[in-house]
Formats: sequence, structure tokens, C-alpha cells
Amino acid sequence: MRWTEGFIAADWGTTNRRAYRIDATGKCVDEFEDDHGVLSITDGNFDAAIGEIRRRLGDLPLLLAGMIGSNRGWKEAPYVPCPAGIDELAAALVWAGQREAIVPGVSYVGQGRADVMRGEEVQLLGAVAAGLVDPMGLVCHPGTHNKWATLRHGKIAEFRTVMTGELFSLLKNHSILSDALQGPVDPNDVFKQAACYAIDNEALPAELFAVRARVLLGQTKKEDGAAYVSGILIGTDVRIGLSTPAAAKITLIGRPELTRLYAAAIAEAKRDVVELDGEQCFLAGIQEIAKRIAA
Repeated sequence: MRWTEGFIAADWGTTNRRAYRIDATGKCVDEFEDDHGVLSITDGNFDAAIGEIRRRLGDLPLLLAGMIGSNRGWKEAPYVPCPAGIDELAAALVWAGQREAIVPGVSYVGQGRADVMRGEEVQLLGAVAAGLVDPMGLVCHPGTHNKWATLRHGKIAEFRTVMTGELFSLLKNHSILSDALQGPVDPNDVFKQAACYAIDNEALPAELFAVRARVLLGQTKKEDGAAYVSGILIGTDVRIGLSTPAAAKITLIGRPELTRLYAAAIAEAKRDVVELDGEQCFLAGIQEIAKRIAA
């Protein structure tokens, strides 16, 4: 097995997976994304799913990250405790076969709370390795379960998860507000106003129901409901994240459609922000791990 000649990297989540073929120079030469997340493997036959990846990208070693290493995935890769860097992740790889390695997640216990992440750690540490983020900074990783991570000397020192994306989905699909949350979400004036209010006030449960009242009483347009609720939720998220003392500039890592919403909310808090593409950070991180296997 010679990882230096190329390998396949996969970011395998709960509902989606993204796989990349990396050549001997470290360049991504092919990739695909689909909705075959770990929960889609209902019969537990991950061997077939692995075979499909190789049929599409080539017969190469596989380096897997994300929920594939959870207790719902192929083979559980125990969490590495904070502080965690690339070296700690590489040293704790779990081998599911002779040519298939799974990257562990990261855990945090302290200050009376506990937290875990899987997949985001590769992007966070990839950004550090690529010199794109302050190794002593604060990073926000928007997603279904948003992460706020504090870096110390290039390692993840501590982090906190906020279930913002999942809360919005639940409200949109299973709440009394559903009818008002079917419109688009953009960082417009409605979104910014809501985010600003949430950053300055602890009134999330009351403000959520107030959306319904405003629509019923003609104080808010129904089509603005999604932007307003998103602003309230993300503003509350930002309020939590910025409670951690850190440098003025916040780094956002993730999909552009999410980072731009958080960037708009953080700007309402008068903080500087830089946005990084999560895919590029993942590729940087996974290649750093692969180098340590080759060594």
C-alpha cells in the first residue's frame, strides 16, 4: 500500500457523502457527491458502499472522515480528546481493512459540559495546515450542528456545538411556524434586523412565537418569515459563540450558502470575519493526515 501514489478521501456524513481522488502530487483529479450518507446504509453493508466509491474513483486506498466513524457508521473510531491536532488524529486512525482508514472525531470535556465533533475537525485543522486561519483564533463552522472552536497553537483546544441548523429544520417542517418558513433565506435587511436583535437580547423562545403573531396581525409579510427566524436563530448562535474571548477576527469555514449568513450576522456584532470554503479546507486537512500514513 503506497499512499504517496494517490488515494481516495471521503467526507462521509449522516445524509451525504463527498469523495475525492487525490493523485501523487496532492491534486484532486476527480470527485463526486451524493445522498448516500451513513443512514442510507440500512442493511449495514458498508463493503458494498466502499466498492461503489472505488468503482467511481479507482482502486486506491481510502481515507474516510465524518460519521462513517461513528457508532452508526462502518467501524467506530473513538474520539480524540482536546487539545487535538493533525498528529493526534493521524496517530488514532482506525483501520477498517488493509487499505481503509477512518479518521477519529474530537471530544471536549470541561467547564461543566461535554461536546463531540466528527468531520469538522479535518476542515478546521486543514485550514491551520494551509495557513488560512490564525492558529490562536476562533473558528465558526456552520452546519446542521454549528461548531465554535478555539484554536491554541494550531490545535483544537475547546469547542461548543449549537444545533441551529437542525432547529430551523424542525421549525420549518414540524412546528406551528411551518407555513411561514417556506420562503428563501437571504442575508437581507429582515435577516440582519432579526440577527442584531438576537445578539443583543436573550429572547429566543418568545421571538419565535412572535413571528406567527406578526404575520397574523399584518406586522410582517409571510414571505419574510424564513429570513426572520433564520436571523433570530443564527443571531442567538453568534451570541453564544462570541461569549468566548478571542481575537477580533472570526474565521468561518463551510459551504458558502451558510457562511454568508453567519458573516452577515457576525457583522451585526461589529466583528471582522473571513470566509473559507469547507471543501478546500477538508482536502488540505486530509492530505496532511495521509502524509503521516505515508511516513
